[in-house]
Amino acid sequence: MIARLAGTLLDRRPPHLLLDVAGVGYEVEAPMSVFDKLPENGQPCTLLIHQVIREDAHLLFGFISSSDRELFRSLLKISGVGPKVALAILSSVSAADFALMVESGDSQALTRLPGIGKKTAERLILEMKSRLDGLELGSGGSSGAAASAGRERNPAGEARAGLVALGYSPAEALKMIKGVGDGSASAEAMIRQALKNRMQR
Repeated sequence: MIARLAGTLLDRRPPHLLLDVAGVGYEVEAPMSVFDKLPENGQPCTLLIHQVIREDAHLLFGFISSSDRELFRSLLKISGVGPKVALAILSSVSAADFALMVESGDSQALTRLPGIGKKTAERLILEMKSRLDGLELGSGGSSGAAASAGRERNPAGEARAGLVALGYSPAEALKMIKGVGDGSASAEAMIRQALKNRMQR
């Protein structure tokens, strides 16, 4: 199993990024908290990896901190929560905010996350409380290097595609991205703001 990758960041198309490791390109899916902390394209990058092996694909999910990876793995143990939904949860809210939702029993807030219905929200509250014990959950604040200027040819289009990859329908993604950011905003910034606006409704 692949547990860690260290190489050169080649490209990012949220929620995917491309990492060159000794001449081999690895496509990795990551929550938006990782994109906040990525270096510029062409710079060294190290990620902790969770690998999912299926009959038709080997999927890699990347994280900056071990606590985020452990939370991701804990989410996968919940019935009805697969890698796509777990990735969307960590992209929509910080690990600390998610823990607060669970501990306070706020099912309404959880149902605002993509892929989370009422029953899944109730299951998360019931089963995740004990799993959160022992996890050191940070605040999820942004502190990473700025993205390379001009690397996205169409930030709005990439932002919409990123939201669809996180579990929203194309129509929802289009609605969420309208009026988000200005002409100079990156795809990552637009996705983060769209997710923030969604959670505040």
